[in-house]
Order: sequence, then C-alpha cells, then structure tokens
Amino acid sequence: MIRRRTLLAAAGGGLLSSALATGTARADATATVNPSVTYGTWEGWGTSLAWWANVFGERDDFADIFFTTDSVPYNGRTLPGLGLNIARYNLGACSWNSVNGTKMQSSVNIPDFKKIEGYWQDWNNEDVTSSAWDWTADATQRAMLIKATRRGAKSELFANSPMWWMCNNHNPSGASGGGNNLQLWNYRQHASHLAAVALYAKDNWGVNFSTVEPFNEPSAAWWSSGGSQEGCHMDASVQSAVLPYMRSELDKRGLTSTRIAASDETNYDQARATWNQFGPAAKGYVDQVNVHGYQGSGGRRDLLYADVVTTAGKDLWNSENGDNDASGWSLANNLLLDFRSLHPTAWAYWQVLDPNPAWALIAYDRNTLEAGAVQPKYYVMAQFSRHIRPGMTILQTGVNHAAAALDRSANRLVIVAANTSTSAQTFTFDLSRFTTVAGGSGGLVPRWNTVFGGAGDLYASYSDTYLSGKTVSVQLAAKSVQTLQVDGVVV
Repeated sequence: MIRRRTLLAAAGGGLLSSALATGTARADATATVNPSVTYGTWEGWGTSLAWWANVFGERDDFADIFFTTDSVPYNGRTLPGLGLNIARYNLGACSWNSVNGTKMQSSVNIPDFKKIEGYWQDWNNEDVTSSAWDWTADATQRAMLIKATRRGAKSELFANSPMWWMCNNHNPSGASGGGNNLQLWNYRQHASHLAAVALYAKDNWGVNFSTVEPFNEPSAAWWSSGGSQEGCHMDASVQSAVLPYMRSELDKRGLTSTRIAASDETNYDQARATWNQFGPAAKGYVDQVNVHGYQGSGGRRDLLYADVVTTAGKDLWNSENGDNDASGWSLANNLLLDFRSLHPTAWAYWQVLDPNPAWALIAYDRNTLEAGAVQPKYYVMAQFSRHIRPGMTILQTGVNHAAAALDRSANRLVIVAANTSTSAQTFTFDLSRFTTVAGGSGGLVPRWNTVFGGAGDLYASYSDTYLSGKTVSVQLAAKSVQTLQVDGVVV
C-alpha cells in the first residue's frame, strides 16, 4: 500500500501544482471569518497505530510526542507535542498456528512489521477464555494504544482484513485473483472478533473504543494474495451484510453505546459511491462515515458532505490521510481543502512514523528500525493540531487557504492560513461579524510560523502582530503556514 498511496499522493500533488499555476493561491487577500456559519464541534486529531506502533509501541517518548502537547526531548532537540487525541487501533489478521492442519497463507511481499497478529486464532471455539484466543498477541501495538489512552486519547478499532482463516484463500492480503475474500459463512465471525476485542479492551486494558470499523478501503481493487499488507476486498453488498452482524455482536456484549463507522474507502468519490449503494437499512447501522484522503486535491468533498452530513445526519471523519511530500506543503493544502469542503469533525494522519521519509512525520530505518529525522511536515502538522483543539467550533472562512475554529469557553479564535505561492503575501482577516474582538494585551495576536520544506522557521512563535479594530493582517513568507490566536473574541 505504501507504493499505491505514493502514486495517489503524487497524482494529487500534480493537481495542486496545476491549481497553483492557474491562480488558486491568492495574493494580498482578505477573508471574512463568519461565526454564524459553523461546521460542527471538532473531535480531534489522530493516527493509525499500525504499523509504526508495532515497532515503537513501547516507547514513552513517542507516546508523549504524538499524544500530548508537552515539549518532549528527542534526539538532541525538543519537539512540540502534536496533541493527537485519537488512536486508531488495527485489529490484526495474522497468526502462525495450525488449525486442523491448516495454516495462514502469507504473501511473500509483506514485511514483518506489517504482519499484525490477531486474537481469535482457532475457528473451533468462539469462547474468548479458551485457548483458541491469544490475548498476549500484538503486545507492542497494544502497548501504544494503552499509552495513548492514558494520555487522554479516545480510540477507534478497525480491521484491514478479517482473520486469515475467515478468508476464502486463507490469505489476509487479499483474494488470489482479486475480488471478495471474506467467506460467506464468516460474516458474523468477523464482526464477532471485533466486538469481542472491544469488550476485552474495555474490561482488561482500560480502553473504551468509541467506534468500531469493520472495513478498510473495501472497494479497492488492489487487494491480492501477493500484496504488501493486510487487506480484503468487500463490495458494497458484502459490507451491507456485515453491518447488521456488527451491531448485533456489539449489542449482545452490552456495548450498545459503541458506534459503528464505515467504510474507510480510499477517497472521497469512492466513499460517496459506496454510501449511495447502501440501502436504508445498511445506512441505519452506520453512525459515522470514515473516508481516506488519497484523492489529493481532487474529488467532490462537498458532495460527500452533502450526502452524509446534510442529508443523512451522520458524523464524518477523514480517518486516514498521507502524502509523499515531506515538506508539509501537500498536508497543509489538503487539510485546508477538507476544512473548506469536506467539513470533517476529526482528521487522522496514516503513519506518523514511516520508513519512507516523504510519508513520515518522523522517519525510521526499515532495516535497523532506528528512529531518525523529524520531517518539516511534522511542524506543519503542529500548526494545526496544537491549536485547533477538541471542543472547538469550526467556522466558515469562505476561502481555500485558511481555516478557523472558535473556543467559546475561552473566547479564543484560531486561524490557520497557508501561502502556497512562491512569493510573500499579506492575508487580512475580517472579524467584524464578532460582537467583541479584543486580542491580548494591546490587541496582541500571537502567531506561529513554519516554512514548507524546512528552509526557514519550524513552528517558530512570534509576538509582533496586533489587531487593527476588528481586522488582523499578517504577511506570510513564500510557501509557509501560520497560526494566529485571537483572544477576547465574543460572538
């Protein structure tokens, strides 16, 4: 999937470059922040724990770096903690035992760190207290889940594939010739595995999964027996058949408040297509629609929002995003496009640690498994995640280059803006629609700045910008992102 996602991100980057060439970036622009048009309460920022937590799950420094806003020592420097508060835990599909003489068929192309061990390892017994279940499995990823939880993160349980023995060819990378790979007689068992883990986590790990997601990019055509990770094609009809089992398996364990997410499709347009293939009954089982952002600047974010939120009244998350651009430029652009048109209430980066430096926030060596360089993208992420915090209300800005969020209890407005052009620009923000705009002492507006690619500021803080009445203007260097904090704001 690394290679596939690299290609998708590259395609999205090309679209962004084309957009900039035709003038999408605005010079010396004014944007009006409108508190009367809102897009929900922000739930937070997250990351999927597989596969990086399968390598580094026992490290407290990474738990602090990603799941707190503390200043954390790392490799001779101090990092601003990203403040992620959503941990997506990947329920594995692998085991290496033999069941009635049958073993998992594993792709030769999956590296060990992508082989995630599941708990239900013998289909002969569904009793979670029996030897058919191994609750010592997946210890390292689980360790990071617990560390994140203890630092205040909520969690989502998801599966890239059903357990290998639930698959038609016993291969958790996909069907031999592509196509659906979940055995018809194991629809309920797949849901049962997820629900059993959710209950066990609550009773034994101190982890209460807010949502359970039984699919991962299920409509994708690339899942095959020779794939490089766990994955399983399940078309919309199979998903529709699994969803009622998911609800009943949670309910019979007393997990009636655990919500169901679907379908984690790879991009906005596919998510909308799958959603509209579901009938009313299937849609009724889904509390939250998850989508992955691998369409770059393409796709109809607005139509997905209209179908899912406006029409169906469901929650909407961008539950997985990543790009092949270490500079942070693509991350900022796609995030701002999501704030403008998708309006999710949560946003998760795929792999905060990755062997591919362009995908990583922090890179590591695939061979030695040693953690290494902090990428400029890390600091771009900090511009958003450290300031747009859970509980804030997302406001309309009317532009692609800025997002705004309001902390009503603290009377604080946060604006994150990106200059994607190759020359400096001045952005002015009109706050006249607020009743009161005071700022800090003397109208001070603290700001933080990062230059894409690392050739300049990396989350540098400044106290040199002031309100002018109910407006604030700031100059952004070429290819940079800034965060403004306006205090004393009353709607």
